[in-house]
Amino acid sequence: MSPSIGTRAVVLCTQGITKVYRTGAVEVHALRGVDVALHEGELVVLLGASGSGKSTLLNILGGLDTPTGGRVLFRGRDIAGLSEAALTAFRRDHVGFVFQFYNLVPSLTARENVALVTEIAVNPMRPEEALERVGLKHRLEHFPAEMSGGEQQRVAIARAIAKRPEILLCDEPTGALDSATGVTVLEALVEVNRDLGAATAIITHNAGIRRIAHRVIYLADGRVARIEENATRVAPSEVTW
Repeated sequence: MSPSIGTRAVVLCTQGITKVYRTGAVEVHALRGVDVALHEGELVVLLGASGSGKSTLLNILGGLDTPTGGRVLFRGRDIAGLSEAALTAFRRDHVGFVFQFYNLVPSLTARENVALVTEIAVNPMRPEEALERVGLKHRLEHFPAEMSGGEQQRVAIARAIAKRPEILLCDEPTGALDSATGVTVLEALVEVNRDLGAATAIITHNAGIRRIAHRVIYLADGRVARIEENATRVAPSEVTW
């Protein structure tokens, strides 16, 4: 049995973070004092309506954006006030990203798309190994246009995990996929989370996906509405779409 969340080390956490966007005299409060934590080997699902602050939170966790107030601690070190160069190094060395749209380079093969990351990472796995982990050993030399949407998303996952990240952040990774393809992508994410131990957070609008997570964080109006721990997790194939 895997250890409880309480016994896993915290990799990344926020303390009272706020985010205010200003357009002229208009202020939009995207986050209003959010406290969350991601633990080693944990898979978290973030749920909430559009505008609840999910993507803003994920971007701040990944160092793509900075909070207006509060702290973001990576293994106890506050990254909220880092320079852009230091944040770039944080993203490069510690964070893997998977987005709704795959952002693959059309002129590069699957192997070459993954190699974009492995060539700059500190301790990467081989592109072939990363692609094999997501079930695409047979697609190494195929271009994005020769692959289905689900296969392209799995290439994107392979690219994200090839650096052996401590944190894996996924923004609507199944949002552009049908249910059967989405299950395949979720299976890849669950397997990678289990085998590599990366603290994994998945944003989704599909409430059924919450059942694959260790914990579910519900956001509403820029705040954490509640957090639930799943006593029993289900396989992606059991998710209701």
